[in-house]
Formats: sequence, structure tokens, C-alpha cells
Amino acid sequence: MSNLIQTIEKEQMQSKKDIPDFRAGDTVAVKIKVKEGTRERLQSFEGVVIARRNRGFNSAFTVRKISHGEGVERVFPLYSPLTASIEIKRRGDVRKAKLYHLRNLRGKAARIKEKLITTMQTSKEEVSNNNSIE
Repeated sequence: MSNLIQTIEKEQMQSKKDIPDFRAGDTVAVKIKVKEGTRERLQSFEGVVIARRNRGFNSAFTVRKISHGEGVERVFPLYSPLTASIEIKRRGDVRKAKLYHLRNLRGKAARIKEKLITTMQTSKEEVSNNNSIE
């Protein structure tokens, strides 16, 4: 019985391959399908990922944002069919996997430093472009 459940979970996880690689501290915009009566629309929820729970098919992540001066947190199942898309807006540079301490911070104290991505590939491309110009 458990093998059957595991195979179904694997199929569901593989069908949802468009999930970006994000972690705690990243600012993401999650688009959720909301059904109101007969209409269906997409609702965006943008905030900082404060936790990620990796449990295979039951994986989830928590997003926190400040709305009208109040902190709002929402937990999203990673492989939910209601999740239309996850877009990374900004990479955060943090040293912890769970950022629950942000709940107690206000204003500038709750800011997260942005991760600056420097790759060797871009520097190699710049060198090759400079050599081809000369």
C-alpha cells in the first residue's frame, strides 16, 4: 500500500517541475487560484519566505508580508494544484533556515540583506568579449 502512495506522490511531484529553487530569506510572489462563485482568478501574495518544510509531496513554505501595518503569514503547500506560479523577486542573504524571529521585529530591523550573485561564468564571458573587441 505504501509503495502505491509513494509512486502516486512521485508522479505528482514530477508533473509540477516548474518550481524555482528558493529558500528562507528570499522574497517571492506566489500566485494562487481563487474561486469566487463561478469565477476563477489569480491572487498574488508577495512576501519573505520565513520557513520551508521539505517533506517530499507534503512540502510547504511560509510567506510573511506586512499589510496595512499588520504582519500576515500564509502557508502554501509546494505541490498544490491551486498554486499557479512562484516567482522569485529578490534573493536574501540569511544564515538561518527558519526566520521566525522576524515576527518580533518592526520596520528597518526586519530588513534582510540582499544576496549579490557573482558567478565565474559572467566574468569569463566579459573577458572573452573584451578579447574579441581588441
